[in-house]
Amino acid sequence: MSNGNGVVATLTGAAESVKETASSIGSAIAASASGAVDKARKVAKKAQKTVKADYAKARKAVAKRTKKASKAVKKTTDKATKAVKKTTNKAKKSLTATSTSAKAEAAALTRKITGKKPAKKKPVKKAAAKKPVAKKAAKKATRKAAPKKAVKKTAKKAAPKKAV
Repeated sequence: MSNGNGVVATLTGAAESVKETASSIGSAIAASASGAVDKARKVAKKAQKTVKADYAKARKAVAKRTKKASKAVKKTTDKATKAVKKTTNKAKKSLTATSTSAKAEAAALTRKITGKKPAKKKPVKKAAAKKPVAKKAAKKATRKAAPKKAVKKTAKKAAPKKAV
């Protein structure tokens, strides 16, 4: 060790050994890292497929429930419509009956007050409503008949006044 050649050789050998060890450790790390990257890619692709499948399932479930809900709404609406029609028909019948009884009561009161029967209105026939020609003829007949009735009424009214 007097000239230092042995020390340099020993240090050079140690440095080369450290270099090789570091190189092998770096290669091992690089290999591990590339393996980890490959695994991460595979896991990411698998997760992406899973997410797509879950999304499709959820979308189908939403569509199915929406369809069920719309059917339920339609069914409920139909029931409500039927109930409204039934109630309306009952109300119409009740109003018709009330109207008829009110007319009868009014006629009875007029008879009681005046002592005469009130003039009855003739119901218009449906067949006459379908044929306009017959309708016009009926109108003319009622127009002609109406003044005659008025004349008779005035004549009847005039006679009792003279007697009083």
